[in-house]
Amino acid sequence: MTPADAMQAMPAPDMSLFGLFWQAHFVVKAVMIGLIVASVWCWSIIVDKTLLFRRTKAEMDAFEEAFWSGRSLEELYRSFNDRQPSGLGALFVAAMREWKRSFEGSGRQIQSLSQRIDKVLDVTIQREVERLESRLLFLASIGSAGPYIGLFGTVWGIMTSFTAIAASKNTSLAIVAPGIAEALFATAIGLFAAIPAVLAYNKLQATVSKAQSRLEGFADEFSAILSRQIDERLSLAA
Repeated sequence: MTPADAMQAMPAPDMSLFGLFWQAHFVVKAVMIGLIVASVWCWSIIVDKTLLFRRTKAEMDAFEEAFWSGRSLEELYRSFNDRQPSGLGALFVAAMREWKRSFEGSGRQIQSLSQRIDKVLDVTIQREVERLESRLLFLASIGSAGPYIGLFGTVWGIMTSFTAIAASKNTSLAIVAPGIAEALFATAIGLFAAIPAVLAYNKLQATVSKAQSRLEGFADEFSAILSRQIDERLSLAA
C-alpha cells in the first residue's frame, strides 16, 4: 500500500467544535473548560450587575422625588429608617442617625456635628461604591488574562501536534491541520470569554462612576442643608 493509499484509508478527523474539543490534549481541554466556566461566570455577573444598577437607579430616582417633595426630614427619616435603604437613602439615613444621636441625652454635641456628618457621608459613599463594584474585578481579570490563557492552550496544542508529526514522520496537511485547529480553538474560546468581559467591565464601571458622582452630589447638598440648620441652632443657643 502506497502512502497515498494509506492516507485515503485513514478515517477523516472530526472537525466540528465538539470534535475539536474531544480530540484535544487534556491540557488544552482543561484550558477550554476553564475558559468556558469563566465565560459563564462573567455572564452571570453581567446580568446580575445590570439588574442591580437598574434597580439602584430606580431607587435613587424615587428617593430624590420624595426628598425634594417638601416632606420634613423627620418624616422622611421615619419612613426610610424602617427599611434597609441603599444608594441615596443609605446616605440620608446615616446622616440623620448621626444628627439625632448628637441631640440625644443631656448634652448636645453640636460643635463638631458638621464634620462628623461629612465623615459619615464619606464612609457611606465608600460602602455603596464597594457594593456596586463588587465582582467587577473578575470581569477585568478575565478580559485581560483570557486571551493569554487561550494562547497557552494554543501553544501547548501546537507543541503536541508537532511532536506527533515528528513521531509519525508525516508532514501532510491532513495530519497537521486537525492538531492546529484544536490548538487555535483554545484561543477562540479565550477571545469569546475576554471580549464580552472587557466591554461589560467598561460599561459597568462607567455606570458605577455616574452613581458615585450622584451620591457625592447629594451628600454635598444634604450636608449643606444640615450645616445651615446647625448654624441656626447655634445662633439661637448663643
